[in-house]
Amino acid sequence: MRKHFTITIHDDKGLKQVNLPYSVKSGVLYAAVLFVAIGVLTLFGIIYLNNVIDEMVDKRTAMQKIMDQEYEKNSVLVESIRQNQQILKTKQEELSRIEGRLDNIEGLIGLAPTQSMSVKERIELATLTSEEIALMFQSIPNGSPIEYKGVSSPFGYRNHPVTKKRSLHKGTDLIAAKNTPVYVQAEGVVDYVGWSKGYGRLVRIAHNYGFKTYYGHLERYVVNIGDVLNKGDLIAYTGNSGLSNGPHLHYEVRFVDRALNAYNFIKWSVENYDDIFEKEKKVPWHSLVKIITKNQSQLIKLPSSQRVVILRENSN
Repeated sequence: MRKHFTITIHDDKGLKQVNLPYSVKSGVLYAAVLFVAIGVLTLFGIIYLNNVIDEMVDKRTAMQKIMDQEYEKNSVLVESIRQNQQILKTKQEELSRIEGRLDNIEGLIGLAPTQSMSVKERIELATLTSEEIALMFQSIPNGSPIEYKGVSSPFGYRNHPVTKKRSLHKGTDLIAAKNTPVYVQAEGVVDYVGWSKGYGRLVRIAHNYGFKTYYGHLERYVVNIGDVLNKGDLIAYTGNSGLSNGPHLHYEVRFVDRALNAYNFIKWSVENYDDIFEKEKKVPWHSLVKIITKNQSQLIKLPSSQRVVILRENSN
């Protein structure tokens, strides 16, 4: 049995033969098989790793997409929070302004809310509804009794233009030509028509809640004692009667016979209705507001048919 094999090498120098044992041949064969096996395993390993890497890349891409979406959502949320914070800041500033104005109104009309009261409750206590404001302006003198053209002599101490004596001028003299129409500035009842010392021809009207108005130096009147008047009714015409140095209207507003500055009531309107609380300290506005609110609440509780009759009477 042969234990060797021969390898023939042919080159430029001729033929050479090398005898090698069969064990070398087997080693070479095994080495070749091992090399092929390693190559195959390496190839499969590379393919597997490529697949794993592709999957990782896909997962990373998907995760990045999710992160981008979450970032976008988070950005929207952050912007929404920022806007809400700005809105909240604005509302807090508005609330502070409301509370400041509320403090002023409460101080002006003498309200003393408890610490436990909410802002809403304080507002409900201190403010009037449109119906209550309308009732106030129907009942308490407001606006000019004639076409307003200015003041010739204001309320306060002065040297009387006729007597030349220093005295309290209890009214406001409004500039007017003779025979200018004079209108009542709140609902009321005529309680005096006639001649009065100093006033000349005078009309005096009693209004709700203790208010009265005086219209002096008239030329003639068109009302009688006991007449019930609505705001805006014609009552007289201006003149120059009594202690007067020229045609004008002497107009007074009184509260329980205390003279008030009529000019404040002439300029009083819905647009500045709370200004009167500060300008006229002689009137207990807090109590009046409570009475007006109570009256309005009672009116609301009446049957609709009676309410309609009362509202129609007030609007005439």
